[in-house]
Amino acid sequence: MTALPPFGLLAVTVLVIAAGLAFSRPGRRPAAVPRVAEAAAALSLLLALAGVAHLVAAGPATSMILDGPLALGVRLDAISATMTVLVAFVGWIVVRYTRTYVDGEAREGLFHGFMLATLAAVLLLVQAGTLLVLVAAFALVGLGLRHLLLFYPDRPEARQAATKFTLVWGMGDAALVIAATGLWIAFGTAEIAALTQAAASGLPLAAKVAVGFLVLAALFKTAAFPLHGWLTEVMEAPTPVSALLHAGIINGGGFLLIRLAEVMQASPGAMAALVLLGGLTALFGAVVMLTQSAVKTALAWSTVAQMGFMILQCGLGLWTLALLHIVAHSLYKAHAFLASGTAVEAVNAIRKPGPVAVPGLVAVGRSFALAITLYALVAAGFSLVAGDKSAQALALGAMLIFGVAYLVAQGMADTAPTALTWRMLAASAAATLAYFGFQALAAALWGAALPPPPDPGALELALIVLAVASFGLVAFAQALFPLWAHHPASAGLRVHLANGLYLNALLDRLIGGFRTAKPL
Repeated sequence: MTALPPFGLLAVTVLVIAAGLAFSRPGRRPAAVPRVAEAAAALSLLLALAGVAHLVAAGPATSMILDGPLALGVRLDAISATMTVLVAFVGWIVVRYTRTYVDGEAREGLFHGFMLATLAAVLLLVQAGTLLVLVAAFALVGLGLRHLLLFYPDRPEARQAATKFTLVWGMGDAALVIAATGLWIAFGTAEIAALTQAAASGLPLAAKVAVGFLVLAALFKTAAFPLHGWLTEVMEAPTPVSALLHAGIINGGGFLLIRLAEVMQASPGAMAALVLLGGLTALFGAVVMLTQSAVKTALAWSTVAQMGFMILQCGLGLWTLALLHIVAHSLYKAHAFLASGTAVEAVNAIRKPGPVAVPGLVAVGRSFALAITLYALVAAGFSLVAGDKSAQALALGAMLIFGVAYLVAQGMADTAPTALTWRMLAASAAATLAYFGFQALAAALWGAALPPPPDPGALELALIVLAVASFGLVAFAQALFPLWAHHPASAGLRVHLANGLYLNALLDRLIGGFRTAKPL
């Protein structure tokens, strides 16, 4: 174990100091606070990059700040370094955007304060070296986000979203506390590095129970089905809050699983639960997303689907791909929220396309057969060069290629122009090559810090087949949707899906007895 300079903690400290200045000037046009906030965010990014540079120079290392029975510390390795730079970068961009977005608001200084404080809590979370720091950081993130959701306290919808978020996030915190206690009882340590090493020898009963609560905590933190409602209602908060959500907050459940990957993988039952619940959330979110007309609401449902897919990747033991998913999704979705307004204007300004080619049953069947054949050929080629791929990785690639097959189907419709057909085929080939290329990149970056996928048993193989078949069936039905979109039954189904099958309304009824969050 090599001690490294605590650049990560310095980044947290800088943000906390800047947040304190912002809290001291909570009102409109708070003098230099917006400029100080942006400078603090930029400095935190530079400190995060400095930490990565030292890590690369020193090799894999862990930096403990305070030793003892409940060692309060931070951990610096390939995983935490990646997340620290990601969170600091997205946070800096969001803070820059915030300067203009909230300029002139009555509580402008207060908003900057909570943005910086929440960002500091997330940075502490992704660097946690012990369970104590991990639990405390999750609680602080929830507290900061609740205040941000209530920035417009006069909006009943905002108070309802904050109440729902507080309930679900608090349930996740409670599950995490129970899990941390169980792991400490089972292994006699709260240090994450020691826990992952001890899990290689098997899980005692207390640890098995703890892993079950870790699954619950991860599902609560990622707004998984059926407690996803608060995420689709955060549109009541300012746009920077929606973007900040993707800087390690909504991804926090996935990071929790990746950070404790060795512990999770020692429990086949927990991994199976992640596959089932993650796959269900991904399919549900993706289908509902297609029925949304509002841009930001559609993006929120897309996040529900993406978080489900990330949980599915963790359940399959594809830890490096799950971490790559967090990085890519955070960058893409933060940009999508910040650019949502200008994107609507740009779409309205362009010339509307003419009739869209509708593929028939035969064309859809050909497109899926072609995409799967192409995928099999590329997979065989990569296996010859880089070695055999795991069953989990091949299955995940098949699920992704079904989405490509949907695009190819548009190009293979009878009325589609030839140029479109060739363009879609080229896109299919590029997507297939990209999947295996990024898989190799993720393995090179984080493979040494994470366990390889386990050899699948009978249960795991059955779940893999079920997941692939489910994704394939949904993609096939989606490709055929234009053929029966005008049927009266499809119109009714669309209404039900647009409302998320009313699961959020049921949750509202269940928490109706709780007092709506008070204005802050």
